[in-house]
Amino acid sequence: MSARISQKPLWAVLATALGLSFACTSSSQTKEESESGAVDQSAIPGSFKARKVDSHPDERHLTNLRMLSDGADNAEAYFAFGGDKLIFQSNRAPYECDQIYTMNLDGSDLRMVSSGKGRTTCSYFLPDDRRFLYASTHEGGDDCPPPPDHSLGYTWPLYSSYDLYVGDGEKLVALTDTEGYDAEATISPLGDRIVFTSMRDGDLDLYTMNIDGSDVVRLTDRLGYDGGAFFSPDGSKIVWRAHYPEEKSEIDDYKNLLAQGLIRPNLLELYVADADGSNVRQITNLKAASFGPFFHPSGEKIIFSTNYPNRGREFDLYMIDLDGSNLERITYTEGFDGFPMFSPDGKMLVFGSNRYNSSPRDTNIFLADWVD
Repeated sequence: MSARISQKPLWAVLATALGLSFACTSSSQTKEESESGAVDQSAIPGSFKARKVDSHPDERHLTNLRMLSDGADNAEAYFAFGGDKLIFQSNRAPYECDQIYTMNLDGSDLRMVSSGKGRTTCSYFLPDDRRFLYASTHEGGDDCPPPPDHSLGYTWPLYSSYDLYVGDGEKLVALTDTEGYDAEATISPLGDRIVFTSMRDGDLDLYTMNIDGSDVVRLTDRLGYDGGAFFSPDGSKIVWRAHYPEEKSEIDDYKNLLAQGLIRPNLLELYVADADGSNVRQITNLKAASFGPFFHPSGEKIIFSTNYPNRGREFDLYMIDLDGSNLERITYTEGFDGFPMFSPDGKMLVFGSNRYNSSPRDTNIFLADWVD
């Protein structure tokens, strides 16, 4: 058995717990700049040469499908503002848990841009395409944080050592330093605001702030989990995943787990609101684990991943109108398809999938031309 500790990212833990076959460091870092972001590029395995693969015959929206990685878990790949690069997280060797990487759209020029310390998640390019936003636990220690105790059933860990950082591969600047979980951050296409999830006020709520970390504004205040938010193409709206317990037993369970830094995310629905948090409306009622929502280039639809209708092994991409109508299935392969993102020009879709993997437990990055 390998000595490498397998610590799956949140999305992979979700899939494993639901029965899927495959698997969201100490330093003196403060809000001052630090050299702890420097990366030894010699330790990174060589780039993967992208290869063209066939899409499923029923996947009419996807053409010219390319596989951009092969091996380990690779996911949450998001486009640069210029549309010519991707940033993503991977638990590939030699690191024990997820680190952040960038690459070209053909899989070349692979670079690790996080520090190699702690666990990282949810990366995103800044508008200049030279710097990167991501969450990291490295202030809590160099090692991967411990996995959750599953004696309480299937749960996600909410590591209190997660904070948000901006780096360029050489230096890191901390954007948050509050007590508790700060993660799941993305940036408006306008380049002016960050939306993220935080426990700073005692619950898992959405906040926005300027890209320098100033002017923090709370958007949600309903008891329950709000996370994984993205802005619409014009920056006027946000979409996110949420679970709001209503029955007393659910509320008690939620509060008990939250006090232990855990959450039970088996049921997630999608919500849309204006970018200031007003006009909240629920757009799915699938009673399943729906997550990874992203706006269609038109701004009138949402593409997302869900294990609807069976709430079991199969996760596929679906698309739905903002009013909750016209649910359409996008992907059809067995296993996991998730974390979709359209390119800035709307011509391509990137997503994570189990298809064509060398190992059935791997998740890899795929890029397709999009056909409406």
